[in-house]
Amino acid sequence: MGSVVVSVDAELGWGFVDYERPPESRVESARSGWQTLCRLFDAYDVPATWAVVGHLFHEACDGRHPDHPAGSEWFAPERGLWADRPDLTCGPELIDAVRNSGPDHEIGCHTYSHVLFGDDETTSDVAAAELARSRAVADEWGIDLQSFVFPRNEVGHRDQLAEHGFGAYRGGRPVARRTLPQKLKTVAFGSGAPPLVTPAVDEYGLVDVPASLFLYSFEGPALRATKPVVGDPIVELVERGLDAAAEGEGVLHLWLHPNNLVGEPQVQRFEGVLRAIDAHRDEVPVETMAEVAARTRAEPQTVATDGWG
Repeated sequence: MGSVVVSVDAELGWGFVDYERPPESRVESARSGWQTLCRLFDAYDVPATWAVVGHLFHEACDGRHPDHPAGSEWFAPERGLWADRPDLTCGPELIDAVRNSGPDHEIGCHTYSHVLFGDDETTSDVAAAELARSRAVADEWGIDLQSFVFPRNEVGHRDQLAEHGFGAYRGGRPVARRTLPQKLKTVAFGSGAPPLVTPAVDEYGLVDVPASLFLYSFEGPALRATKPVVGDPIVELVERGLDAAAEGEGVLHLWLHPNNLVGEPQVQRFEGVLRAIDAHRDEVPVETMAEVAARTRAEPQTVATDGWG
């Protein structure tokens, strides 16, 4: 019997800090999407791993960060574009909403300011600063960060994760991305499902919990082409993945951002996903990344190599 994990990249405006023109609809939907996720997780009693950008723990900030090795330019939107929008850079009440929810959510880390760890220009010092600051603000809340999600899934500086006391991270897809025609064929003709990934302990002693499926990877033309045939293709894929988990071993690792919930269709999709998880609950238990990591350490395995990309 397998299990299912849902991880949430909780970032508000920080997810677009390096964009010259951040997508307005997603930026503005980040808070409402966060609140909607809390409500839906509560309604279906599904715990998740919330990977939170550390800066969101702050009540307020002047945006200067003079001692951060990333440099003042990285934080320029705080002082410029978002100078009058602390609701996009700070969010302690949102973190409280997660902690006060009914399900036993895990609060993990998504760096301090969404620095890309896989970028060639991100030095070890910058990565260390991001992790140290994240742990410091979380410690003030009595939260012991264990799981880590790399911004944009760009894996890097795993040695620093180990040095700063993290135990697990969300790794990349087990296979390369598929082309749009391949995705359409998979969904429309029932020829595949998201992979059940096999978490493994890496060379740094960290547990890699690879991603199975990004819940908003079917949008635009892909969605319009498949919805008349199978309904919402992502919900269909999740149901196939859950069926596979009920019959086999491995983890169905689903992920999303609060800012993906830009309208009612996106909310309906996520509720459909939770409804499917709830319907399979007796056969497919729900775990957090930390719970998967603890279980994996007891019985180290190898990473899966087949499945959805």
